Amino acid sequence: MANIYTNSKVDLTNNSETVVYTGPSATTSIIKSIIVSDDSGSGDSVTLTLTAGASVFSLFKTKTISANQTVELLSQPLIMQESEILKATAATGNRLHILLSVLQINRE
Repeated sequence: MANIYTNSKVDLTNNSETVVYTGPSATTSIIKSIIVSDDSGSGDSVTLTLTAGASVFSLFKTKTISANQTVELLSQPLIMQESEILKATAATGNRLHILLSVLQINRE
């Protein structure tokens, strides 16, 4: 069983749903931090969902990020199982960056 510390970085360049992180096979992922930053000076909002099979769960629905603000979205760790997908959608493209800090625990 190996522990791997990693991150995932995404520039939300459009207002389409964007995959931020997918849980690797045979791995439990502990999302320690989700940071969203506005770099446009205009502010925006972001929606985050977790997809597990055919089910989609809303984590943050239209979370406002003020102009030039950086926001930590998590107050507690988020556990993801293998094949679960974290997706983000910005209201407007080219305004937000998102960064995840992840501990992956391989079960093999």
